[in-house]
Amino acid sequence: MEYKRKNLWLNIDENQKNDLEEISKDYINFLNTAKTERLATKEIIRRAEEKGFVNLDEKIKEGSLKAGDKVYAVNKEKAVALFLIGSEDLENGLAIVGAHTDSPRLDLKPVPLSEDTNIAYLKTHYYGGVKKYQWTTIPLELHGVIYKKDGEKVEISIGDKEDEPVFTISELLIHLSRKLMDEKARDVIKGEQLQIIVGSIPLDKDSENPVKKNILKILNEKYGIIEEDFITAEFEAVPAIKARNAGLDNSMIIAHGQDDRVCSYATLNAILSMENSKKTLVALFVDKEEIGSYGATGMSSQFLENTILELLNLKGKADLISFKRTLKNSKVLSADVTLAYDPNFKDVSEIDNAAQFGCGVALTKYTGSGGKGGSNDANAEYLQEVRAAFDKNNVIYQTGELGAVDAGGGGTIAFILAEYCMDVVDCGTPVISMHAPTELVSKADLYSTVEAYKSFYQNI
Repeated sequence: MEYKRKNLWLNIDENQKNDLEEISKDYINFLNTAKTERLATKEIIRRAEEKGFVNLDEKIKEGSLKAGDKVYAVNKEKAVALFLIGSEDLENGLAIVGAHTDSPRLDLKPVPLSEDTNIAYLKTHYYGGVKKYQWTTIPLELHGVIYKKDGEKVEISIGDKEDEPVFTISELLIHLSRKLMDEKARDVIKGEQLQIIVGSIPLDKDSENPVKKNILKILNEKYGIIEEDFITAEFEAVPAIKARNAGLDNSMIIAHGQDDRVCSYATLNAILSMENSKKTLVALFVDKEEIGSYGATGMSSQFLENTILELLNLKGKADLISFKRTLKNSKVLSADVTLAYDPNFKDVSEIDNAAQFGCGVALTKYTGSGGKGGSNDANAEYLQEVRAAFDKNNVIYQTGELGAVDAGGGGTIAFILAEYCMDVVDCGTPVISMHAPTELVSKADLYSTVEAYKSFYQNI
């Protein structure tokens, strides 16, 4: 009669444990490749094409679309949607699992390169919710794109390979930190102090800013760029730390960016395993969630709507009524991570309603903060539909809540999709140390997330 969570490790057989380990290995490979939203988009497309997905533009040129077709649409190299076309009319609604591929990080400023007392720096602006002090002294790598004055695009990645240099941000030595130790945590490191050290060798002894000039010389020789080109650049600094197994029992995975690339991976894995469907299945991967989902590549853009209209047009039904019906009748899992109960910080969670490590993917009825501010708050009817879909495949899952009522809070893309009257509920992997430079997930919860998304596609 009572509700009790099931520990996944105690409720799966050996074959399932083997599948769990294979998924975990593949996920680690995904994390080590998809370190930014651009790199994630590229990897998602590569894997999708291997499974027979083609660019929607090809279907538009052909002028046809039929059940069983697998297509993808790309938005400015930073968001992508995969569609497995079903046998039912699109107006009957889509089965959508929507994740985001951006993660907290450090972005370079438009004029980033400077020098002070024989040290060259790259100035940064942190992206998303971070504790600034966590980003000092750790090894960092740089990924991004930059355009030369002649319009040539240059993709740059430094620090990912073992034979490449990494970077870091300095920290004050403990011996002189008496005053600093009395500061509030948010003030220990100021935003403008998040300057990445990139060099210390002067070009010559007489010029002004000789170390900066030497860095510019290296960049020009290797990539053909000049300082002015940084105006066009998008560079991200992320921890130069490989995803890997964690724990003596190898039961966990530690890595940067698991919010939300764990759900992105599970979404991708799930749709690539599907072949035929009545409903059209959608795997949506968007950008900018960590800063409010704004911008041309965020969930607030018209990317999904525009793409659905293209599909309807290929079906000969690109009218307003068909479009609105397609949106209204769609069912969505907002695939984003949630808090995993951490015994180290018991006071910010309420144990009965917090997701627990190893007990599976978490259904989160509402997020938001305080009085559910900014939340979607899924309705009972839809929660029953999702529960029934999971139960058909014996998915082990649990409920989750993003912390104690007055402790803080956060949001996802759920409320944006709900604006179209879609049924939406948050459903994602529990995470320890969310938004830290490295985060921790249970392999069991990763496995459960994959199984849950598959079950949703099959049964909703």
